[in-house]
Amino acid sequence: MRKTLKELAELVGGEIVGDAGVVITGVSGIKEARDGDITFLANPKYFPLLDKTRASAVITGRDIQSSSKPIIRTDNPSLAFVKIVTSLVPSEVNHPKGIHPTAIVGKKAALGENVAIGPYTVVEDEASVGDNSIIYAHCFIGNNAKIGEGGLIYSNVSIRERVLIGKRCIIHSGAVIGSDGFGFVTVNGKHEKIPQTGIVELGDDVEIGANVAIDRARFDKTVIGNGTKVDNLVHIAHNVIVGENSLIVAQAGISGSTVIGKNVIIAGQAGLVGHITIGDGAVLAAQAGVTKSVPSDTMVSGYPAQQHDKALRINACLQNLPRLYDTVKELKKKIEELTRGK
Repeated sequence: MRKTLKELAELVGGEIVGDAGVVITGVSGIKEARDGDITFLANPKYFPLLDKTRASAVITGRDIQSSSKPIIRTDNPSLAFVKIVTSLVPSEVNHPKGIHPTAIVGKKAALGENVAIGPYTVVEDEASVGDNSIIYAHCFIGNNAKIGEGGLIYSNVSIRERVLIGKRCIIHSGAVIGSDGFGFVTVNGKHEKIPQTGIVELGDDVEIGANVAIDRARFDKTVIGNGTKVDNLVHIAHNVIVGENSLIVAQAGISGSTVIGKNVIIAGQAGLVGHITIGDGAVLAAQAGVTKSVPSDTMVSGYPAQQHDKALRINACLQNLPRLYDTVKELKKKIEELTRGK
């Protein structure tokens, strides 16, 4: 696909600085770009590469006034780049079409219009799949589960009984939605299983990464709010509530009955204890060990997690411990020498 810089600027509502007739044939990162490529600059640490990149043009923010390269100035370079990638690079994904003859669909299952179901997928009785949904091979859709219209379910996904999936949700391979919550009571040294009778409910436009496990509630429901995105290898325990438009990054773990607000960011490998509340707009840094509730619009880090500026000071002190130890050791030696001299 070939497009001029002018055509691409019109696509993203951007302002061109430089030659509008430059022909763009590809897309790439700012370091890897070659002649004919367009790239983007959103992270300030890459500003020095603006005039060094071999790309033919660069998408930038409005704060960039000029460059040795033609640029498209936009309000959101990352979003503009996404639109241009979609325009220049055709999708090579071939989704399943129709109902594969090896798929097993219960007689009482309800399938909407233009539903596609891949090989060896099982859709049990009373389950329903909304219009224009696509389910890849080797998936399991349990009894009374419901998938909203426009869903995209990749291979080897298990959606257990009575789970509710909203509209336009994407669930990547290996995810398990509605597995039993981890509930046991210890009696005479034995761990007796507590029945998990609730459900999981995903809102609209939710995306669930590969090998994510979201447990059904003990009672009532585990909820993932509209627009929330969950990265690969995340575990969300029973009765957790996640608000709208939050981001949960890879390998994070959220213990049972924790309530997470809207627009929260939980970074990679963060761990949350149960029965706490994370306020709207909070940020939990990577590997944060969150042992108590976090107020809205607060960033925490470290273990146990504390406000980020305080955690940085504590860490700075910890880094100085070897020097402090040597200083104390030297002072102790001098005190002993002075004491002997009396």
